[in-house]
Amino acid sequence: MITDWDDAYANGDHIKGAAEFPGMWVKMATAFRDEMTATNRAEIDVAYGTAEREKYDLFLPEGSPKGIVVFVHGGYWKAFDKSTWSHLARGAVTKGWAVCLPSYTLAPDARISEITRQIGSAIDHVAKRISGPIHLTGHSAGGHLVSRMNCINSPLSPGTQARIENTVSISGLHDMRPLLNTAMNDVLKLDEEEAIVESAALHRPHLPCSITCWVGADERPEFIRQNALLANIWTGLGASTRSVEAPDKHHFNVIADLADPESDLVACLLHPIDPEDA
Repeated sequence: MITDWDDAYANGDHIKGAAEFPGMWVKMATAFRDEMTATNRAEIDVAYGTAEREKYDLFLPEGSPKGIVVFVHGGYWKAFDKSTWSHLARGAVTKGWAVCLPSYTLAPDARISEITRQIGSAIDHVAKRISGPIHLTGHSAGGHLVSRMNCINSPLSPGTQARIENTVSISGLHDMRPLLNTAMNDVLKLDEEEAIVESAALHRPHLPCSITCWVGADERPEFIRQNALLANIWTGLGASTRSVEAPDKHHFNVIADLADPESDLVACLLHPIDPEDA
């Protein structure tokens, strides 16, 4: 039984050297953006809406893109933006995919349901610009947001949703109701109704659906439970699902392999699950 819900979702408190990670991310992200800009393969701050943070960065491969990968950042819907994570596009870009990284309005200036709508708008916008299949990935709160795009009540247009070929939710939060018990809800302002609406695990997937729930084996038990939850439920609802616990990975380094084009994580992202293997 969980008695301290704040501790259950406190990642940095349980990671050695946690304070060093944000600076390292910014340094790597800046270097990657500079590299891509120098070769005319970066479009920075593309507006997909009218709000200040409704912008995305788009990184292009050499040659025609095979399709689009969208990475949605985490931060409990209340921290960070796209510019911290640019380097995570390297793996998919190297493999020939365009990669879109959207920002969104942070809580408390937006409710989570509004953030979900914004991410849908960002994906619809970039889908009109780049043809081919759409693969989604996101970390933590971003894992929640990309999972929501696969629900039957997704904000995506039908045409865009039909192009979603594969999703990898990394350390995703798929049942929002436990967050009602945390102090962070003073910022998120979730109520029971919105928590239910925003919980992918409480909705049916839009089929066909290929989704991998990926988590670090060294993460907090709640993230490991939430990871297994969606894969378990959606398997019974006709989706092709997979649950992975990556060894020796915690919440802050579990996403690092997105920058490695030869990593298992990038391979998982770029190749849908074979239904016969699900």
